[in-house]
Amino acid sequence: MAMKDLLNNAYSLGVGVASASKEQIERTVNDLVQRGEVKRSESNQLVDDLVAKGQKAQKEIESMVNERIKQFLVSQDVPTKSEVDALKARIAILEKTLSEKNQ
Repeated sequence: MAMKDLLNNAYSLGVGVASASKEQIERTVNDLVQRGEVKRSESNQLVDDLVAKGQKAQKEIESMVNERIKQFLVSQDVPTKSEVDALKARIAILEKTLSEKNQ
């Protein structure tokens, strides 16, 4: 699987889980209210509590996906941004040194 595909799939999974969870929570709580199992006055708080738990779970999923991506990058020996930046800085210094010697 290409890196771009991996990142797109991870992002889509996260977004899909977050939006589906909120809709499902609202439908479920509304069903509970209609059946008389939850009071209408308690429904908003219940939805808020469940959405907060869903957001916490979403953050945990994102953290796990990010860790997996990092592991994949390391396994493929992909340099980090800081490593690339350090190499760019070294190249700039070398280019400057060569330019000064040639003048």
